[in-house]
Amino acid sequence: MNGKEWSIQEIAKKAGTTSRTLRHYGDLGLLAPSRIGSNGYRYYDQNALVRLQRILLLRELGLSLPVIGELLEGERDPAAALRTHLRLLEQERERIARQIASVRTTLHKTEKGEELMAEEVFDGFDHTRYEEEVSRRWGRDAYEKGDRWWRSLTDQQKKGFLKEHEDIARDWGRAHAAGLAVDGDEAQDIARRHVAWLSTTASVGRSYVIGLGRMYVDDPRFGVNYDKHGEGTAAFVRDGLTVYAERHLTDGPDAGGACEE
Repeated sequence: MNGKEWSIQEIAKKAGTTSRTLRHYGDLGLLAPSRIGSNGYRYYDQNALVRLQRILLLRELGLSLPVIGELLEGERDPAAALRTHLRLLEQERERIARQIASVRTTLHKTEKGEELMAEEVFDGFDHTRYEEEVSRRWGRDAYEKGDRWWRSLTDQQKKGFLKEHEDIARDWGRAHAAGLAVDGDEAQDIARRHVAWLSTTASVGRSYVIGLGRMYVDDPRFGVNYDKHGEGTAAFVRDGLTVYAERHLTDGPDAGGACEE
């Protein structure tokens, strides 16, 4: 990289943020300036620009600044991290393109008085955006079983399934905020409900539930569903599910096929 630098005002303007926000990132140790001039102004080089882009991308995922700090601290290859995020953005772009096409079709048929098909109305709104992830982690058969089950539901059943998960996530957040022990009765009852929710699509085993709990922490796409109810909730869920799985589950021949939304 060359020696070009930008002032804090220039970077704030180009990034659509404020100098105050950039100083706050610096105070938290997230974004250090490349140098501070004799006039006290902060200047940023290209390395800092790449880091700021990463921060802003993670913020759009809904992650808190402390969580972003932990992720950045653990990254040893910024290019690899950016490639991963680029793939996520491309997947999201494809999903939004499907939603746009779906709304256009709905509008056209509504104006023409034509019959609508559910597949057209909800294209881009379902769990198929996790196809690659589920297939890679638990096999193609796991994804296909979950996909068939999801498509068999009515619109009302889909809404109920998603609401049940949101209720569980909210209860996890409340338990964590209250300082409850992950192995206590209340937290373990939430874990029981969580596993029952997962088991709606197929049998789940000990390794699957423990692995899924780890994914909630390791993968921001999933962790944000819990950390939005309070920082650290995803880790609390992981630990609670691990305790439950070790106490109550085994790895039978049919375990491990659920597909999480």
